[in-house]
Amino acid sequence: MHKIRTFTIACSQCGSTVAQRNPFPTVDIVLHRAGEGILLIERRNPPHGWALPGGFIDYGESAEQAAVREALEETGLDVRLTGLLGVYSDPDRDPRFHTLSVAYMAQCEDNEIPCAGDDAKNARFFPLDALPTDMAFDHRRIIADFAKKISRSA
Repeated sequence: MHKIRTFTIACSQCGSTVAQRNPFPTVDIVLHRAGEGILLIERRNPPHGWALPGGFIDYGESAEQAAVREALEETGLDVRLTGLLGVYSDPDRDPRFHTLSVAYMAQCEDNEIPCAGDDAKNARFFPLDALPTDMAFDHRRIIADFAKKISRSA
């Protein structure tokens, strides 16, 4: 079960407050390289495990901007988004609290080498058929959805 986080927001006009309990908006990036697989990061902070690059959308930024920023912060790679994979909103997808994630597919230059940064302690490619057992969140499902999508378009 997820934790409920409530935020109190004050009206700038009258000062009245309202408690808000909405899912936190996040992004996930599926970066696939032919012959190398899917890029994953090993999380430095709880919940630990391997995960797709991604994170929270900052106030004032679009989901697309957040995806490019998070990929750069966590992997050192300048990515180009190639499409929307899906939206993932299961209330229990993140053990910390309810998140709603927009998952994008992305590409980068073939000669770029990932370098872990920010809250990632490692970043590397894994073949689709050899993903680590300790995957965080619902990222195994997101990768499975990606694999289905590319197999249909092949």
